[in-house]
Amino acid sequence: MEDQDFLLFIKKIKDYTCIDLAQYKEAQMKRRLTTLRMKKGYTTFVSFFDAMTKDKELFYEFLDRMTINVSEFWRNANRWQVLEKTFLPEMLHKSRKLKCWSAACSTGEEPYTLAMILAELGALKDAQLLATDIDDGALGKAKQGIYSDRAIRDVPRNYLSKYYKQENLTYLVSDQLKKGIRFQKQNLLTDTFDTQFDLIICRNVMIYFTEEAKQLLYHKFAKALKPGGILFVGSTEQIFSPTQYKLEPAETFFYRKQA
Repeated sequence: MEDQDFLLFIKKIKDYTCIDLAQYKEAQMKRRLTTLRMKKGYTTFVSFFDAMTKDKELFYEFLDRMTINVSEFWRNANRWQVLEKTFLPEMLHKSRKLKCWSAACSTGEEPYTLAMILAELGALKDAQLLATDIDDGALGKAKQGIYSDRAIRDVPRNYLSKYYKQENLTYLVSDQLKKGIRFQKQNLLTDTFDTQFDLIICRNVMIYFTEEAKQLLYHKFAKALKPGGILFVGSTEQIFSPTQYKLEPAETFFYRKQA
């Protein structure tokens, strides 16, 4: 009965939102959502779903729990240095107008990190920088660009003084960076992607998807890149047999679309 309850919940969520929870690793997803359901006092997933359709705040809490909104500025800093020192200068040598995308951007730390680097390279004003996520709540926080002192602890000091304004224990992202990013809602699994990207960043998200969903996404990302474009993935997301997606290793956690 418990399994049937969860399967019906998956179906109802898909019909209601187009989010297919079956594409996520079931054990992880079920454990997280069970904790939330019980915390809110619902004995079944179906009753939990019914409540979500009537309570917007509960629905947003479900999305937050489902999408694991954990993000950091300069996460794995040495990888961002590779992007800053190697791949972006290489791209800018070919064109000053870069088209970049931060997929599953969560609360915005990743696209803002990229925006700061592009600004330092004098390329932000000419770049198209798209940042997308499935969670309206996370996107709202990203657009606000307000972060705690704990959140900015890994931001290099020179960037911090230049691109943030401190107000008590919070830091506000500069308008220059905000204007450089277009935030948009998107379901990676069901929505079509734009094309001709020079750079796609999708980090620490794929680990939550099934193998079938991962393969689908790698194909979609590869099609969205221009020949020679770079896909930057997370530190636990090595792509096995990248050539099946017309990708080739370019550096650790960086893959280049074959020409």
